[in-house]
Order: sequence, then structure tokens, then C-alpha cells
Amino acid sequence: MNLLPVAEALSRLLSRANPVAVSETLPLAEAEGRVLAVDLKAGLTQPPFNASAMDGYALRREDAPEPGAVLKVIGTSAAGHGFGGRVGKGEAVRIFTGAPVPPGADSVLLQEDAEKTDGGIKTNFPVRQGQHVRPRGQDFVEGEAVLSAGTVLDFSRLTVAAGMNRPDVEVLRRPLIAILATGDELLPPGSTPGPSQIIASNTFGVAALARRAGADVLDLGIVPDDKARITAAIDKARDAKVDVIVTLGGASVGDHDLVQATLIEAGMQLDFWRIAMRPGKPLMVGSFGETHVLGLPGNPISSLVCSLLFLEPLIRKLASLPPVRREAMVEATVTLRANDHRQDYIRARLSKSAAGGWLVEPFDKQDSSMMKTFARSDCLIIRPPHAPELPAGAPCPVMLLRPDLLV
Repeated sequence: MNLLPVAEALSRLLSRANPVAVSETLPLAEAEGRVLAVDLKAGLTQPPFNASAMDGYALRREDAPEPGAVLKVIGTSAAGHGFGGRVGKGEAVRIFTGAPVPPGADSVLLQEDAEKTDGGIKTNFPVRQGQHVRPRGQDFVEGEAVLSAGTVLDFSRLTVAAGMNRPDVEVLRRPLIAILATGDELLPPGSTPGPSQIIASNTFGVAALARRAGADVLDLGIVPDDKARITAAIDKARDAKVDVIVTLGGASVGDHDLVQATLIEAGMQLDFWRIAMRPGKPLMVGSFGETHVLGLPGNPISSLVCSLLFLEPLIRKLASLPPVRREAMVEATVTLRANDHRQDYIRARLSKSAAGGWLVEPFDKQDSSMMKTFARSDCLIIRPPHAPELPAGAPCPVMLLRPDLLV
């Protein structure tokens, strides 16, 4: 089977991914980062009355068109304690920010623009019609669709939702991702490995990436290389109606690689496997109906790189979230050799030049089992198939491991 180019593999994966359409209702305090399933309409009008934008005096503009007007102060209007009467000719009310503008008044004179007199004030500046008054409904009116379906609820949108008097919101359910690690050699962290065993690490990184991308995670644990045990784990995921089954390791077709064969026997439709990339060639993609299956390589770095390239975009589409922008162009500090037929993702670190530009330098060792190097990396240098030698100082495409790094 020919190796599939990365871009074609991603396109095929995403082309059959339909966003989750099931919704749930959450308290506003738990809705950060969630996507509205329906338009969110205001439960009240804001502001609910004509409100003062400043501390000062509420008055009728016709009584103070020019400086020097003398007005009688007949009361006070404070936030939560409005003035109960009406402002008549030649009268004013002491008012504070956010307080209701009393009936009869149509403008607010700043307190520093007034001079106190015996029982009243004298205006020192002209008053404009409606100045420093926030009209009723200036922000929104009851029943208005302020936030549209598909909106991601961030800090500013949660604020307006609360101001709309909405204690809860209807949001799309998060995609549910099942993660299954396979291999006789694997033990959970905290174990004492035997002579042929290692500690399983991939699950934690992949699960963290999946949650950050917008998914909930069902951890199916570690299963040995046994078809019956693998089948039982897959059945558990399907019974839970997960949106994506992610397997870690065993997706190739060697004598001890049972995952792909077991999945096919269980009814999975294999779409493709083996990608023209390094690391991560053994990636497998298939499906059980609407449930996606993503078989990631067992090597930790291969698994994480494939998760960034394929799992994150898949989750974001299922969750109706915008893609994460990770691509950037920076300056190479060393000459990069010509590439072969596979797209390379080279672990690298970033630094600033004396002129303030970003520089990228690859690590010397790139073995796909080396987790420490990946943890110290800021980005992955992208070397397309058959790319010619890239000289030091030339622009170089990278994939940021932390998207906000260059901001």
C-alpha cells in the first residue's frame, strides 16, 4: 500500500466528520469554552431604565442651556435607591453612576461642572440634550437574540449572558473520546517494571490534548495483546456511544500487532493506514458507522505528533470549534538537509534574534521514543516531501506546540 500524504489523510478524516448535534443545559458557571446550541435571547432589557453614566445632577436640559443656571436640588438618586418623585422646572436631583434618571429629567450635569449654592446648584458649563444618560435598552432589549448558535462562550460572552439574566445555557455536548492503550509490556505510572516492561505514558498526553481540544475522555486503561480483551474494551467504548475511539500502539500488521485485525473483525471499516510522515507512519483511520477510529502509533512522540495533526482537528470539527492555528514561519539557524518522500516533523526550540525576530533550531536527536526532547521543544519544523536543502537564515515553516508562543 502506498503511503498517504499528510494533507490528503487529514482531508479524508475530516470529510466524514459531522459535528455533534446533541445538546445539554449547563449552569452558566460551568459553560466556559462551550458552544451555544441555540440562539441566546435576553431575559430582560438592559439597562432597564434610563441610567446615569456619571456622578452629577439629573436635570432638564431646557433649564440649563447656558452656564449660570441656578437649580433647586430636590432629592437624591443612587444605584438601587432611585428618586421617587419627578423633576420639574428649575429643579435637579443629585445622582450617582448607575442610578435611574428620574422622570422629567433628560440630562446629567457632571458634579465637577456644578457649584453648590444654598439649597441648590449653579451650572458652570452648558448642558447637552441627553448627556451622560444611558437610555433604557441601549445594550439589549428583552427577547433580543444577543448571542447566536455556534458561539463559543468565553469570558466576554459569559458576562453578557449573565447580564441577560440567563442562569443556564443550552450548549452542544462535548465529543466523547475513548482512549485504549495496548501492549503486554505496558504498566501504569507508579508500577515497578519487570525486565521486559515499560511505563505507559501516551494516554496522559493524548487525553490532555483531547480535553484541551474540546472533548471529554473515557480512559479504557491498558489492555494486553489479546484479541478477546481488546474486543471487550472496544465493545465498552461502543456501548458508551463515544464519538472517537483512539487506540495507542499495535495498529500495524506485525505478528504482535493485533489492534487493526481485531477492530476489523469487530466490524470496523478501515479507511486508510500508513502515512507519508515521520514520525507517525503507522497511523490508522477507520470507523464503526458514525464512530471514528484513530489508531495511533505506540512510540510516544509519534503518538503525540499524530494527535496534533489528526486528533485535534477531528475533535475541533466534532465540537463545532474553530481550528487551532499552529503554523508559523521563522528563520532557520542551521542548514536543513534535503528531505525524502515522507513529511518530517522535527522537534525544535525557538529563540529571539538580536533584531527581535524568531529563530528555530532543531534538536540533534530525533528518535520517536525520546519524550524529554519533545517536552523541551517549542515547535516542530515541517519538512515537506522531497524538500530541497534549506540554508541557514532562510524562512522555515513550523508547527507550534503552544499556539500562543509567538503572540
